Amino acid sequence: MKKILPLLLGLAVLFACTPVQNEQSKEKHASEIVQEINVVNNGNVNFDDYFKNKTMRLDYFHTGNSETEHFSVDKVLSDGEWYGSKTVLIDELELGYFFFEVIDQETKTLLYSRGFSSIFGEWQTTPQAKKEWGTFHESIRFPWPLKPVTVRLKKRDAENNFQPIWTYDIDPSSRQVNPADIEHTEEVVAIHESGDPNEKLDLVLLGDGYTAEEMDKFVADAKRVTGYLLNAEPYKSRKDEINVWAVKTPSQESGVSRPHPEVYKRTALSAHYSSFDSERYVLSYDNKTIRNVASAAPYEFTSILINEQTYGGGGIYKLYTTNAVDNKFAEYLMIHEMGHHLADLADEYYSSSTAYEAPTIEVEPYEVNVTALKDKDNLKWKHLVNEETPIPTPWNKEEFDAFSYKVQEKRGELRAQRVEESVMEEFFMKAHYKQDSFFAQEPYKDKIGAFEGAKYNQYGLYRSQLDCIMFTRHTTHCKVCQYGISQVIDQYSK
Repeated sequence: MKKILPLLLGLAVLFACTPVQNEQSKEKHASEIVQEINVVNNGNVNFDDYFKNKTMRLDYFHTGNSETEHFSVDKVLSDGEWYGSKTVLIDELELGYFFFEVIDQETKTLLYSRGFSSIFGEWQTTPQAKKEWGTFHESIRFPWPLKPVTVRLKKRDAENNFQPIWTYDIDPSSRQVNPADIEHTEEVVAIHESGDPNEKLDLVLLGDGYTAEEMDKFVADAKRVTGYLLNAEPYKSRKDEINVWAVKTPSQESGVSRPHPEVYKRTALSAHYSSFDSERYVLSYDNKTIRNVASAAPYEFTSILINEQTYGGGGIYKLYTTNAVDNKFAEYLMIHEMGHHLADLADEYYSSSTAYEAPTIEVEPYEVNVTALKDKDNLKWKHLVNEETPIPTPWNKEEFDAFSYKVQEKRGELRAQRVEESVMEEFFMKAHYKQDSFFAQEPYKDKIGAFEGAKYNQYGLYRSQLDCIMFTRHTTHCKVCQYGISQVIDQYSK
């Protein structure tokens, strides 16, 4: 009986937890229990009334396919001192594909909220997700509550509105919550220090593919890419509101995995090219390691510097960026990917192949820098548009598109030949100069309007200016993108 009883109990728990796969469960996102909560939003609460100066991290597994998703908690633990804003606790920007709220259980008062995106959210749109399931480790971080709270996770629906998909109750005094702090051994270097982290936007730089002998190179690279960022607007004008830290993370060998050319390595953060089978898309799925290392420094945003020359990178809102630091376009990569990560800016190009499918244009995109132009009289950036600029704004799109698709065709040929990276860099530079020649002839090249072609769609979506770093390999954000970035800096520096 001593052996049979635990087995029977285990089976009972298994059957109780097994989701019922029917149409109703699909509508409720894989039968996850979602509490109905009438949340009271009184705006930003007094920090000390509800929180202690400590960070709580909720780690969980996000599992599913293109049609459904499940959540299971891994750990609730301390992530060190709270370095975020103590005054701007409620997220009014509402960016990202997901959104979480921390709600006081007793009064139902909204205490804290933030938007974010995730690898799972991108993976769910790939062809692979239609054929198989995937599991990704994720984290959300918030101030340590004094009393029990409910964490409510939301996701955008077909109309781009946030809908609850999962809730989880946390009692900070529970034995299931670990308040112990990590004893960090990593060395932290202040790259650009402006003041109190609670009153600044904090960016942490991690490195992958740097050996112990290359730590000086890592610090030099960190200073160089920080210079790229802080010399670009709007960061340049607001550098006194930003801190940048670097955490040394040595790997056992130099460089990272590049599966397409069959180069494989074991590195500190497990970053790799060929994410979603896209040769130049660099991600790491080792979320727990990244979070643990990043917490050695104050941070809200994270950039992983890749010790490679091969062009590649990535950026996911409120998760991290990756960028190859030794590529000729390292400056572009740092600024472009930070646009995704920090302000959830959409890609504005549409001729490059992507690893995920372009969305159907049925509703207005939520990103600040692209529009479906459903109502041109109420353009989301209308406050920046000159009355004399026509909407939509004409440009020589047909000629530009014909050239761009030829570039993509030639790019594919060179990739297939596995030419040296220097050859690819030279090819990209020639294309870059040719693009400039197209734009130089445009009468509205410096105007803010609505230029057709954006977010992987040749038609039906519009960007705010003819050119921008989110469109081509330049190093300047358009005025609308700068405005969006400034709003985020406001949220974390006040």
